[in-house]
Amino acid sequence: MNKTWVVVADNSRARIFSADTPASNLLETETLTHPASRLHAGDLVSDRPGRDRNSVNGTHNMGEENNTKEEEAIRFATEVCHRLEEGRIKCQFDKLYIVAAPSFLGHIRKHQTPALKKIIAGEISKNMALKEAREIKKCLPEYL
Repeated sequence: MNKTWVVVADNSRARIFSADTPASNLLETETLTHPASRLHAGDLVSDRPGRDRNSVNGTHNMGEENNTKEEEAIRFATEVCHRLEEGRIKCQFDKLYIVAAPSFLGHIRKHQTPALKKIIAGEISKNMALKEAREIKKCLPEYL
């Protein structure tokens, strides 16, 4: 088998394409979604941080800045990497290309296993999650 997978992803969607030969067109085989990543930050938390009033310094927030959107992106990147690792273990592909939005690509890199990293043929830091397969193919090497 000489099958190639191309994963095209952003914070809320990961599309898996396959190509049977190096010159094949891309065929979309699977889509992973993470609806929580599409929500506004205010919809992801149940309450605001507390506030403190004192006569010297006025009013200020208690606690840290809310990073829930980022946490959801990390959670989804972990899920995508688990699926890719599962495909690697089941020998569903021999070579992998990753096309992802820049910040999401960073999250994916952090959650890859060493074995998965070895079969990544290329990475493209570009958000193409909603593009057609023909347009995605244009940003990849001519022969996968």
